[in-house]
Amino acid sequence: MANYDFDLFVIGAGSGGVRAARMAAGIGVKVAIAEDRHLGGTCVNVGCVPKKLFVYASHYAEGFAEAEGFGLSTAQVSFDWPTLRDNKTREIERLNGIYQNMLVNSGCELINGRATLVDPHRVAVGDKEYTAERILIAVGGWPNIPDIPGKEHIVSSNEVFYLEQFPQRALVVGGGYIAVEFAGIFAGLGAETTLAYRGDLFLRGFDNEVREFTAQEVAKKGVDLRFNNNVEAIEKQADGSFLATMTDGSTLETDLIMYATGRNPKVEGLGLEQLGIEQGKNGAIVVNDDYQTNVPSVYAVGDVIDRVQLTPVALAEGMALVRNLYAGMNQKVDYDLIPTAVFCQPNIGTVGLTEEQAREQYPEIEVYKSEFRAMKHTLSGSDERTFMKMLVDKASRKVLGVHMVGPDAGEIIQGIGIALKAGATKEVFDSTIGIHPTAAEEFVTMRDPVSN
Repeated sequence: MANYDFDLFVIGAGSGGVRAARMAAGIGVKVAIAEDRHLGGTCVNVGCVPKKLFVYASHYAEGFAEAEGFGLSTAQVSFDWPTLRDNKTREIERLNGIYQNMLVNSGCELINGRATLVDPHRVAVGDKEYTAERILIAVGGWPNIPDIPGKEHIVSSNEVFYLEQFPQRALVVGGGYIAVEFAGIFAGLGAETTLAYRGDLFLRGFDNEVREFTAQEVAKKGVDLRFNNNVEAIEKQADGSFLATMTDGSTLETDLIMYATGRNPKVEGLGLEQLGIEQGKNGAIVVNDDYQTNVPSVYAVGDVIDRVQLTPVALAEGMALVRNLYAGMNQKVDYDLIPTAVFCQPNIGTVGLTEEQAREQYPEIEVYKSEFRAMKHTLSGSDERTFMKMLVDKASRKVLGVHMVGPDAGEIIQGIGIALKAGATKEVFDSTIGIHPTAAEEFVTMRDPVSN
């Protein structure tokens, strides 16, 4: 039997890598984990966590304005960007320390630096090499910025959390959840905000009615939505602002241009080619159902395999890998019925099939919908509305998908995700007593389908 430095060498200390390393070390596996940038990966440092903190901040100005309808006098409200930015950074640094302690205390050897593959059982970090029986790649993804004139003036989700100054005007380019969320953040914090997307409507892959309703509500919040439009070139002007030339021939002056146009697996310089590890079109590492590459000793999980780019999915993949390799289990990650949320204003929460998918897969479905002004806004004066939708297979009565646009949608849909995972029928929802008065009770009081 070969004598290796480690049983498992993990490249990348993001969500999937950290979970796999800690679990493996906890059951006696000799583990090393290498990270060259941020402990905790994208989610903790330049993703979910700081973004959610910024989303919280972006709601306050609107909340202060709404408070007047409830009799609360709000004096002049001001926003100090450095306070938000630096408080966020301190919280992220605290989390970095927690991740370091968790890894070290679990028995992992933490190595600072970018690890690259040398051969199927060797990795290099700087000028030092390590051997391992197995290697796990969990390096995540990286923002994709198109090659256009003036590209150097673009910021991505990596830089946006550390801006020196908050912009008076912001242009966000993209149509995915990151773009929509940051358009809401900028607008909520007081920036004159434009969202440009090359397609007809943002949030491709979500239910079409959800997309249309969200566009209406986002526009109400003051975001200038420019669909079927894109940036052709960017010029920096004498006053430090930027002039974006758009594909429709118009120009737009702005103080910041943020691109959220997708993320690609962060595989450059990793050494995949010299080992002949199979990759997909965007560089994603191809793995089998056990997260094993075509090089038997090399595995991969998380965004780098580009299956479902969500932190909880990477965690689940890392856990399944360790349980199968070292605990004698045969666990498979179930990618069906994954609840997800978009933290725009108002939030989106969704689980299961869209109406378009349900009609393709089932002979006959029932559609239940509810749209209303939330109770809070009867006094706040806000014209924000909430939308809910449920899709049911008419034959089996099984609930196929549930969608919501409104405050706390993510919190509500998490619980509904459990119900769908358990195979709940429409009658189960109907027999459940609602919590009154809440928005969530609408999901158990929608009695009549609006269409079949």
